[in-house]
Amino acid sequence: CVCVCVCMCLSFKILMNTKLETSDLKWTVYPRNKPEWEEMSGLDEENNSVRTYQFCPTDSSGSHWLRSTLIERRGASQVYVELRFTMMECSSLPTQHRTCKETFNLFYYQADTDEATATYPPWMENPYVKVDTVAADFLLRKGGERKFNVKILRLGTLNKRGFYLAFQAQGACMALLSVRVFFKKCPALTRALSSFPETVPRSLVQEAQGECVANAAQPGQRTQPPPRMFCGEDGQWVGQPSTACACLPGYEPADNNVRCRECPSGQFKSGEGSGLCSPCPAHSQAVSAGTSSCLCHPGYYRAESDAPTTACTTPPSAPRSIVTQINDTSVTLEWSEPLDNGGRRDLSYGVQCQRCGVPGGRCTSCGDRVSYRPAQHGLTTRRVVVWGLLPHTTYIFLVQALNGVSQLSGREPSSESVNITTSRDVPVLVSGIMSDRATESSLTLRWPVPKQSHYTILHYQLRYCEKEDAWHYKESDSAQVVLTDLRRSTQYEVQVRARTMAGYGNFSPAMSFHTLPNDDGSHSQLLVTGVLVAMGLLLLITVIVIAIFCIRKHSRMKDPELSDKNGQYLMGQGIKVYIDPFTYEDPNEAVREFAKEIDVSFVKIEEVIGAGEFGEVCRGRLKVPGKKENYVAIKTLKGGYTEKQRRDFLSEASIMGQFQHPNIIHLEGIITASCPVMIITEYMENGALDSFLRQNDGQFTPIQLVGMLRGIASGMKYLSEMSYVHRDLAARNILVNSNLVCKVSDFGLSRFLQENSSDPTYTSSLGGKIPIRWTAPEAIAFRKFTSASDVWSYGIVMWEVMSFGERPYWDMSNQDVINAIEQDYRLPPPPDCPTFLHQLMLDCWQKDRAARPRFAAIVSALDKLIRNPASLKIVAQDGAGPSHPLLDQRGPPPLSACNSVGEWLRAIKMERYEEGFLQAGFTSFQMLSQISTEDLLRIGVTLAGHQKKILSSLQVIRVHNGSPGTMRF
Repeated sequence: CVCVCVCMCLSFKILMNTKLETSDLKWTVYPRNKPEWEEMSGLDEENNSVRTYQFCPTDSSGSHWLRSTLIERRGASQVYVELRFTMMECSSLPTQHRTCKETFNLFYYQADTDEATATYPPWMENPYVKVDTVAADFLLRKGGERKFNVKILRLGTLNKRGFYLAFQAQGACMALLSVRVFFKKCPALTRALSSFPETVPRSLVQEAQGECVANAAQPGQRTQPPPRMFCGEDGQWVGQPSTACACLPGYEPADNNVRCRECPSGQFKSGEGSGLCSPCPAHSQAVSAGTSSCLCHPGYYRAESDAPTTACTTPPSAPRSIVTQINDTSVTLEWSEPLDNGGRRDLSYGVQCQRCGVPGGRCTSCGDRVSYRPAQHGLTTRRVVVWGLLPHTTYIFLVQALNGVSQLSGREPSSESVNITTSRDVPVLVSGIMSDRATESSLTLRWPVPKQSHYTILHYQLRYCEKEDAWHYKESDSAQVVLTDLRRSTQYEVQVRARTMAGYGNFSPAMSFHTLPNDDGSHSQLLVTGVLVAMGLLLLITVIVIAIFCIRKHSRMKDPELSDKNGQYLMGQGIKVYIDPFTYEDPNEAVREFAKEIDVSFVKIEEVIGAGEFGEVCRGRLKVPGKKENYVAIKTLKGGYTEKQRRDFLSEASIMGQFQHPNIIHLEGIITASCPVMIITEYMENGALDSFLRQNDGQFTPIQLVGMLRGIASGMKYLSEMSYVHRDLAARNILVNSNLVCKVSDFGLSRFLQENSSDPTYTSSLGGKIPIRWTAPEAIAFRKFTSASDVWSYGIVMWEVMSFGERPYWDMSNQDVINAIEQDYRLPPPPDCPTFLHQLMLDCWQKDRAARPRFAAIVSALDKLIRNPASLKIVAQDGAGPSHPLLDQRGPPPLSACNSVGEWLRAIKMERYEEGFLQAGFTSFQMLSQISTEDLLRIGVTLAGHQKKILSSLQVIRVHNGSPGTMRF
């Protein structure tokens, strides 16, 4: 995904333009006693009269200055200066101008008031800030063409009310034709139905808040923040609005999403969004413009569940051709569908029953005396059976057709009616139901056969149910039935009726029967079966566990890499392995897989805190909806990058995104959908470990330092488990947060060895050098990078931490370091370093990489040390380790090399206290011979580590001078 930058016409704000001045500029000239800058009238390229300054020195000495009046910045943090000037070629000037130049310098000075005078500020580079040395593209010569030069220079960052421009000429013969000062701002913009005001950028990107255009709103406006965009420092809008606006119902986007236009008469738009207005659906109309729904024509309706885009409909016509089939006291009704369904598909039917008495008498509703199958209302089929009719009785049945708008019409549904008369004779009532046998899940019932005078009983129908539940039906040809699949310990209501040729009779009165609560035989059998199944499963699990244990034990004995001998790391099964993003055919796929894309509106840049290899590093805030706002570090990719540079920049994110560990710097996400491209990581307040230790020399106890080392080792153990080799482990690449938690960082590109060099260093493909002094010997000689080479580097980091950020191998060259290591030289213990830690360093620096401890063993060793802090009191002697002449480089400098107290302080890297020593009168070594801790406090040496370093150095110098009480200068 390539970032998209929105480019448009730039807007400028002019702060000063000398071409528009008609009177004298009256700028300040220095020196005043011999002014060389001369103000006069001239003609520009369009032959308009302008005020210009000319300078052509009459002698070759000194600098000549010209300063403008105060220019107010009017809110701009960066401004541009356009210079139009001409300049003579030195060869065309008289020969006496031996110091002739063809350049001049531009400076500026900031001020909150118009405070400049003829003598203030001083006419020198400081306090003036130099912008650039300006050279001419076209030079004038005798008889040559008259051409002028145009240069545009940028000033910033401005933070006071205004500023002065100053021009310094040191031999150039030139004419300053015009000076135009302006700043860029993003013009007012309407995009994606969002309107943004004219915005002046005050940083790398300036956030601007907009609003939806007229007749538009944000979806979910109560919870959504207003739309935002970013104005770049170059006066261009960046990206798209953070939240989209949508046209209100009744309006559609127009003019390329610049405004919302109302729907014309006869059209409508029902909801918010980017959709367009549509013609009204059938049988509806829009009587005015800007409507969100169309009204139905008279006699047509739209149900509540209907969408506004559906056509208006009518109730259906009546059902047709009702056919009846009478079976004594029941009747089956069937009919045909209506001729007109009203334009809808949700057609249903209902049946109403009326019982009529004597001919010509009044008919009444059948009520609950009859039952309907499958139902009385909401029928979707065109057939129903009505049961429970009285014999020799006339009934009227009305079949109604309904749809979704029948109730809205306010009229009775259309219906078709039919009259029937039932038979005279019906079966007699069945009575006396008895239970023969009951179990947990069945009932055996019987009843006496009723005496039937007219017809033979064909069969019986029985219905049964639990209390307040639906009826279940069962047919029987005899006066006995067995009900199965019943629930245990449950009461059932039962009714029976008989059927003859005349039809069904009425159901008998309901009688209740209970199933049994428990079946002892079945329960016992189930219990035994459950016990046997549980024992079988337990036996199977035991066999599987023993088999897995034996397999793993056998594997460990066969593979020494999986053993735990001598504290070596035991490789676990199923550990996640690092994937190199450059193995992907498309590296962008790795970025999408391992790094989360963050909306640029969630990030707010607050200040620039540094510069990286690809661009600026900033501190900012990340606020993801639904999560707590927190500080983050933001790496930006500077403009004008190539696709390769973009891919290399994002590769660190695709590496870092694979790691999740408390001692590995955490990747929050990336921003690639807008400019500039950014990598967002957690913010580490205390910065790099090496500089942090130097700033706090002697302020941490040994147990605190061991805690830092343990965190670094834990992070490297995690990386080694993922088969990732860091290659550049050093204190400068360890970051520290406010809780002194150390986290491994810098997951950049792979490095290659720079050959044919007198000072070999590792060089990345972008030119960043990594010193040899952190690198294992096999990596230098054979480019063999492994987790063991990272262990070597970790030993150097331990030395850095225990020496409070001292440079490893001091001022030795890289070639000297390589030679010393080949001769088995190893760094001596730092001052007050516990013996255990220095021995662990020496273990990390074993020449045979297989003999070095693994990170798992290092973490375990440091954990034991933390649990037993008394072992930290055993301090290594300064002479510990292999003897080598290079050890002399770590001692104090010889007196012959120090000509003053200042040189001695610089040699022991305590030069910050030089002024305090001199002001306190300690100007010679004789004066220093009796110095005490109280004297050091008076000088300003408050750090305990610095006091100890100075006093130890003085003691060594006394010994070197041959007397414990005196010192020679």
